[in-house]
Amino acid sequence: MKVEVNISLKEGVLDPEGQAIDNTLRNLGYNNFDNIRTGKQIILNIDETDENEVLKQADKMCQELLVNIVIENYQINIIKDK
Repeated sequence: MKVEVNISLKEGVLDPEGQAIDNTLRNLGYNNFDNIRTGKQIILNIDETDENEVLKQADKMCQELLVNIVIENYQINIIKDK
């Protein structure tokens, strides 16, 4: 089953990459935006058919390795095949 993990910095945590993008866009003449924040997306293919088990395993992976829970938030979504 395919799982998407979206990771973002917690509110109040400095985002130097977001600030660099903000500065560069403004230097290019774009000014109609505010507060750019960057993040990560990780796609996992977990060999399991039970959705609850997939979410449980993905959450454990996030807490043990994929996410720095001190400074990052994360959201897990199951990607349904169309």
